[in-house]
Amino acid sequence: MSTETVPSLKQAPVREYSRIVGIGAYRPEVIVTNDDVCQWIDSSDEWIRQRTGIVTRHRAPREVSVVDMAEGAARDALKSAGIEASQLGAVIVSTVSLPYATPSAAALLTDRIGATPAPAFDISAACAGYCYGIAQADALVRSGAAEYVLVVGAEKLSDLIDNTERTISFLLGDGAGAVVIGPSDTPGIGPSVWGSDGSKWDTIGMTHSLLEVRDLSLAAESDGRTAAAVLETEAKLWPTLRQDGQTVFRWAVWEMAKVAQRALDAAGVTVDDLSAFVPHQANMRIIDEMAKQLKMPESVVIARDIADAGNTSAASIPLATHRLLKEHPELSGKLSLQIGFGAGLVFGAQVVVLP
Repeated sequence: MSTETVPSLKQAPVREYSRIVGIGAYRPEVIVTNDDVCQWIDSSDEWIRQRTGIVTRHRAPREVSVVDMAEGAARDALKSAGIEASQLGAVIVSTVSLPYATPSAAALLTDRIGATPAPAFDISAACAGYCYGIAQADALVRSGAAEYVLVVGAEKLSDLIDNTERTISFLLGDGAGAVVIGPSDTPGIGPSVWGSDGSKWDTIGMTHSLLEVRDLSLAAESDGRTAAAVLETEAKLWPTLRQDGQTVFRWAVWEMAKVAQRALDAAGVTVDDLSAFVPHQANMRIIDEMAKQLKMPESVVIARDIADAGNTSAASIPLATHRLLKEHPELSGKLSLQIGFGAGLVFGAQVVVLP
């Protein structure tokens, strides 16, 4: 039996706590009203307001990309944090709307803002993606793997919708929100409560896979159709978002309040300790019902960014938090409960100290 001593490995200095040290946002200038949306679907401004709480949503013009919006939010967050991009130890972008399977949005964003050679990667966790990013950034900072981590939620969902589709298209908007996570002397991010339920994988998703589009296109070519006809077939089959709205609504209302309560318990606080509640901006009725189930006191300021921004998936929570702090600066340094949930089905929640 060998008695050789194995050399001990050097470890990065561990930090006990992390917190949000800066926040930023990017909202596209194009504003789409409910009346605009109703040109495509048989609905009305009144119905959309009553069922979703949405009045307008922001949409990015064709020339503005997911990375463009992520860059705008990232630069804003870095300025808010008072640090240089070169100090970032990692860059995380949560998005489902980058039009490339690879490379990542994060790698390009890292170069644009001057954070090279920081490690960079994307998260595909839909509307829970931002909370997933916070969970990973918190771990990276506390483990000593990075001093500062940039977390961005950026979506151009207008690229993924069929304007004539009624289950989800009218809900969605574009935008980006970002935060910088850094070390802290006191707890700034509570334990993350996150998970998934893949048994409902197809509840929110795409109409087609890219492989289906390819196969149908090849079939059109083999049938001897003209190039124009093949292109028309491909355009019609472009994968777009859709959802089983009733299933999603029931899941969000009845299950996500339980997740939110678990996040409160994990952080060792109650709703009475909160100053803000920032749920994913999916639907105003879901937001109100969750607040009701959690017995949220009237003193808690609830984010309702959805009225003006629509559902922006991974960008939803940081955008809503940014607006909340702009409208209520007195919330700075106070506790906020945030929870994201969406396609997968996936969910994530934390109690955080607002920057």
